[in-house]
Amino acid sequence: MPELPEVETVRRTLTPAIGGRIGAVWDSGMGLHMKRKPPRAALRKLVGTRITGVRRIGKYLLVDTDGPSSLLVHLGMTGRFRIHAKDDPRAKHTHVVLQLGAKELRFSDPRRFGQIDVVERATEREHSALAVLGPDPLTDGIDDVAFHARAKGKKAMLKAFVLDQSVIAGVGNIYASEALWRAKLRPTTRAHRLTLDRARVLAAAIREVIAHALEHGGTTLNDFVAADGAAGENADYLWVYDRKGLPCPRCKTPIKRSVLQGRATYFCPTCQTP
Repeated sequence: MPELPEVETVRRTLTPAIGGRIGAVWDSGMGLHMKRKPPRAALRKLVGTRITGVRRIGKYLLVDTDGPSSLLVHLGMTGRFRIHAKDDPRAKHTHVVLQLGAKELRFSDPRRFGQIDVVERATEREHSALAVLGPDPLTDGIDDVAFHARAKGKKAMLKAFVLDQSVIAGVGNIYASEALWRAKLRPTTRAHRLTLDRARVLAAAIREVIAHALEHGGTTLNDFVAADGAAGENADYLWVYDRKGLPCPRCKTPIKRSVLQGRATYFCPTCQTP
């Protein structure tokens, strides 16, 4: 599933769509996440407005217009949000299209775990998907003291704590493993055992792995591409994720893989201390 660096990469590569006037909107009529269909009536109200910007909150994109509404997009597991020439053939699993003159902004999603909605600007954080999100590491930063205070109240494993979107918005399975390795913390360590110093180290590691991934255009393992169709190159620069049996970049111990709460987790058994 695309995480913060991938969604931020999409946001940055959507820049050519800014300024485009929405001439028409099309949707497939098929349900997406939780079988919810994109709101056809609300989508049609976007017609005639001009795209003024693209924002990101955690793993969600917001396409702002000069009207009162914004388009809310979540890529789910296999979603793609891309700029195409109007004459390009539409992919089989295309579900929403915004016509922008000679270009089209298309959302496709074979597995249909993504989300499309329309929200009123200035009240978007009241939307059920956004209201629960914690601070965004890029736009809000991470307050180390507040981060530690949240950890002290949690007995969950550190991996689950880092994945909790109410704690930090945008971090998913790949970058949780990467950040815990950078911080030299075992994924199974209980969050409430973090000292303030170790919480600061972990917060810095989260910031670092996100910046590292953004430098390489995000991580493409299967489906992710940017809005211009380019695949991310960060898979070649991952330290532990998907590297079972390969030497730890720090101590050369073979990386181990475990499954925690149904999610693949990669760690070094030597330098990530319990």
